[in-house]
Amino acid sequence: MRWASAVDTDNSLRAAVEHAAETVFLGLGRQEPDLAIVFVSAEHSGHFDAVPALLQREFENVFIFGCCGGGVIGGGREIEDRPAFSLTGAVLPGVRLKGTHLDAAQVPPVYAEARAWEDALRVTSAQQPSFLLLADPFSFEAETFIRGLDRIYPLAPKIGGLASGARQVGGSALYLGNQVYHSGCISLALTGNVDIDMVVAQGCRAIGDPMFVTSAHENLIRELDGRSPRDVLSALFERLPAPDRELFSQSLHLGMAMRTDASEFTPGDFLIRGILGMDPQSGALWVSANVPANSVVQFHLRDAATSAIDLERTLRAYRASHPVEPDAGALLFSCHGRGIGLYGQADHDSNAFRRLVADLPIGGFFCDGEFGPIQNSTFLHSYTSAFAVIHEKK
Repeated sequence: MRWASAVDTDNSLRAAVEHAAETVFLGLGRQEPDLAIVFVSAEHSGHFDAVPALLQREFENVFIFGCCGGGVIGGGREIEDRPAFSLTGAVLPGVRLKGTHLDAAQVPPVYAEARAWEDALRVTSAQQPSFLLLADPFSFEAETFIRGLDRIYPLAPKIGGLASGARQVGGSALYLGNQVYHSGCISLALTGNVDIDMVVAQGCRAIGDPMFVTSAHENLIRELDGRSPRDVLSALFERLPAPDRELFSQSLHLGMAMRTDASEFTPGDFLIRGILGMDPQSGALWVSANVPANSVVQFHLRDAATSAIDLERTLRAYRASHPVEPDAGALLFSCHGRGIGLYGQADHDSNAFRRLVADLPIGGFFCDGEFGPIQNSTFLHSYTSAFAVIHEKK
């Protein structure tokens, strides 16, 4: 297995593809890639449909997978708000690639029998697939889809993101083989001599104490430890230091504990969800997820410093438990709310990965939502960076 990645910022998409392809070809030891993972910035939207043909002029037999993005990542560089084309190529001996496009109407019901899902994805759970997923945010219910995938392929890695950069229905571009789709979802199942490690950094830190949800209905929390959320938050605010009080009104989130067997919790145990508002009469709290009664939650804050610390903690923990082979490759699916807008500098998360994990080829893009696991389930996240480390099976 061998990987190489490049990004090019030429205003001409044709020239950008040519330059990136040459860099990747040389990086692969003058071999043509079996797989080309491509991300194209929104500034090239007028030429989205030309990408497969342009790339196949460079690599005749390559399998193409990718999408458009508000910003793209290639060669470990994160390019935002200007024309850019990212190409990550891989030579994958012993690996089989199976790509599928599904529009919303073609997705089986979540609880359909396994055969329906395996026919739709064209891969069985017995084949031990790993999935890369890209979806159009305007036309596809991604959270329902990944719930079904988790049910049928519980052990399969699943990672990816929602295409970004388009402003209207039909404006997105999803690349699969030599086809371009403007709706639905594309999946790439990798089987054989391949595995994917997933590293998800949600960029938050906990404040206050974990609490039981003692009364709730769907996404409305009525009571926390027997008290109204308004009273809980008022008391919490009074105990916070001044810098956290400033963040409280802008960056408050709710963490939902994903481990039901734990008495103590660490940052990786929580699924972070947004707070939508508070009922002025009852003091109940609306959040962007259904919250089961008797579950454990904890409030969290997010800012640039917190995000950087959480990313470093997550990457160090991954490196400590996973020896990384030099022939591996990495993909980064990062929220468009991160990058320069959050950190005030370019390449922050890519540089952190190379410094703390390994200096691997890194491609990817800035998403409208990121797919990745918390504990043993896959979720659609926001404000998150999700890394896929793709390597030969151990």
